[in-house]
Amino acid sequence: MRIATHILAAFVGFTALVGSSTYAAEELPQPRKLTVDRGLSHYQAYTQLLAARRYYAFWNTGVEAYARAALAENFIDLNLPEGRPQGPTGPIVASRTFRAAVPDLSVSVEEAWVVGEQVISRLRFTGHFSGQFGDLQGDGRSIQFDAVDIYTIKDGRISTNWHLEDNLTFLTRIGAVVKS
Repeated sequence: MRIATHILAAFVGFTALVGSSTYAAEELPQPRKLTVDRGLSHYQAYTQLLAARRYYAFWNTGVEAYARAALAENFIDLNLPEGRPQGPTGPIVASRTFRAAVPDLSVSVEEAWVVGEQVISRLRFTGHFSGQFGDLQGDGRSIQFDAVDIYTIKDGRISTNWHLEDNLTFLTRIGAVVKS
């Protein structure tokens, strides 16, 4: 009887995690290649990857509810760009600014590793520079650049993020930086 109770409790918890159609796991970007630490239980790996996939969905769609579901209330950006607010508001502000320049921004998850309490991701951003970036007006040219994110997951949410974007490629593609 105790085992059945634990199984039922785990199922209820699992259902609550993905129950809302807004956050249904099948709607979230899936890594093309996934490596999972064999020392993690299936539940641990799933909940950690779910937080990461919600955050990928935020960057893929611009839907801020995904960021709010993915990020802990005390979220810390470990390499916060100058001028960006700390906490969950920071990525939301960054997305709004970026989507003003690239309205059709999308992200694919090329690889992800779930290791311990971290998810490491290699991301590819694509879209068209058809909006405004500072003083530059987009002309519709395609953009593509890569990024690496390292998320620390606590209680099913991203508590910290270290990230590195290939900003030089992005700035070159939109014409803000000219190659010599």
